[in-house]
Amino acid sequence: MTTDRVAIIGSGPAGLMAAEVLSQAGVGVDVYEAMPSAGRKFLMAGKSGLNISHTGSAHDFLMRYHDYSGLFADQVGAFGPDEVTAWMEGLGMPAHVGPTGRIFPQSMKASPLLRAWLRRLAERGVGLHLKHRWTGWAPDGALTFDSPKGEVTVSPAATVFALGGGSWRRLGSDGAWASLFEQAGIDVTPFKPSNCGFTVDWSDRIRERFAGAPVKGVQLSAGGQATREEFAVTARGVESGGVYTLSAGLRDEIEVAGSATLWLDLLPDMDASEIAKRLAAAPAKQSLSNRLRKALKLTGVKAALLFECADREALNDPARAADAIKALPLKLTGTVPLDEAISTAGGVAWNALDDQLMLKAKPGHFCAGEMIAWDAPTGGYLITACMATGRAAGRGVLEWLGRRGA
Repeated sequence: MTTDRVAIIGSGPAGLMAAEVLSQAGVGVDVYEAMPSAGRKFLMAGKSGLNISHTGSAHDFLMRYHDYSGLFADQVGAFGPDEVTAWMEGLGMPAHVGPTGRIFPQSMKASPLLRAWLRRLAERGVGLHLKHRWTGWAPDGALTFDSPKGEVTVSPAATVFALGGGSWRRLGSDGAWASLFEQAGIDVTPFKPSNCGFTVDWSDRIRERFAGAPVKGVQLSAGGQATREEFAVTARGVESGGVYTLSAGLRDEIEVAGSATLWLDLLPDMDASEIAKRLAAAPAKQSLSNRLRKALKLTGVKAALLFECADREALNDPARAADAIKALPLKLTGTVPLDEAISTAGGVAWNALDDQLMLKAKPGHFCAGEMIAWDAPTGGYLITACMATGRAAGRGVLEWLGRRGA
């Protein structure tokens, strides 16, 4: 089928934002989605509250990305937190800002926002074709899909790929497109886990007694970056919160050195001298566990981590124990499997794209979202960047169509 409509492959926030830009300009759009429903990863991200963006100055916002310069910065700068907030309000979904600056829809959930978005796109004539899995290009350059009715071949006026990264396979983001791109001579950098958990060689005591325990009131640091967020102990390591914030640097360190060190400050509101003073004042006849509990209120999983990672003899000396409490080294031995990461780094290399996000090797074909090689922490930065690059790709298509029609 040859059509003057634009094909968008993928119905996540990047693909739908490209459809938004194009349909608003009066261009016919068809969105193809491999799964039985649209926006599955978007819905999962919002299951406990859709953190869609984050407040902050343009500079501070961009600094949270690991590639915060050049074309990517221009795109996110043009569609950042203020624009996301205004866009939600246009759908009748006012924004709510949490105490840490995270931006949510007032309803908190993703499903009402997605329903309103899909309804508006449908009213503009956007077609949604579910259970259509892109399988590559036909010899004549047409797009091929597996569908419930067999193979479908489409030759659109332009194409936007918004196929996601390489994690959460069950939600449709499996990275299978990468090999098809590579076969077409497109530079794709290998996927890496991002916002991910890590493995630790725990003792049986930690694994059996504290798996699933949250570790609160701590500061985590690695690679010159620090964050005061909680995290969780798992049977195989650590995950969540501050671990995700620091994950990119830790992942890269493991890749180079085979392991990485996550430094824990178990009592960030107390300096080392005060900790040592309190421990020294504790009765010598008390057990170490009791001294930690009574002098410092250090109990449960935090005390267990101290015993796990510190030299036990050093803990009997107040000064050395204080140093361990303020800078406890936790050795990370690896990352969790790629498919379990919240997101992935890697994907289509920037040098494979022009300034409009069009593939240099495939004129008329554009890319958007997590399938491009950028990396971001959680906290609203991921979804904002997906929407920003989707908007940029949609605008690129408009320019391409204008050039073709000139």
